[in-house]
Amino acid sequence: MHHGTYLVGVAGGSGSGKTTLVRALRNELPPGSVSLVSLDDYYLPLDRQQRDANGKVNFDLPGAFDMALLCDDLRSLAQGDPVYRQEYHYEMDTEPKWMEIRPAPVILVEGLFLLQDEALRNLFHLKVYVEACEAVQLQRRIVRDGRERGYTRDQVLYQWENHVMPAYREHLLPYRNHCDIHVVNESRFERGLHVLRDHLAQHAGIAVPLGEPL
Repeated sequence: MHHGTYLVGVAGGSGSGKTTLVRALRNELPPGSVSLVSLDDYYLPLDRQQRDANGKVNFDLPGAFDMALLCDDLRSLAQGDPVYRQEYHYEMDTEPKWMEIRPAPVILVEGLFLLQDEALRNLFHLKVYVEACEAVQLQRRIVRDGRERGYTRDQVLYQWENHVMPAYREHLLPYRNHCDIHVVNESRFERGLHVLRDHLAQHAGIAVPLGEPL
């Protein structure tokens, strides 16, 4: 990898606040110094997804994603080459948009199962685990899936009990101890945010104002 690219994996359960944290980090660092990559944009096509005993597609499994493609794209970004991805949409009938992910000194990768795949895990210079209590996570999921995906509360609860939590316990929790930094994101995470910001700036050689006093 050429000097200066700092790859950061941000993992955590559904509704733990991964996306909120990486967007806040990007906003705290100078424009152009951070690129965001989302595991959600690496979902395999619907016909390659597993279904549960009731025939419902289970999107909450490591096998739902093209991990090898994500590894390839991260290597490309680290070498200074842009990558192109189709933005993933839960409404399958919308025309997916192509997006360019540009190389940057810091690449923030966020997703559920970034730790389970050894090849992927080994690419990260820093691994961050974001967590919140189950009640907070579930409430966020109900709000988000209702707003973005048109799911009823019952549909969300079905997925939560049958897909989300079993996958979390089997494919995420066992890898929690692989992480370097843990951030609790229930209501406020400014301290963790500033510590992370200063760490990234230092390791990627980015000049930013020093963190707020704690």
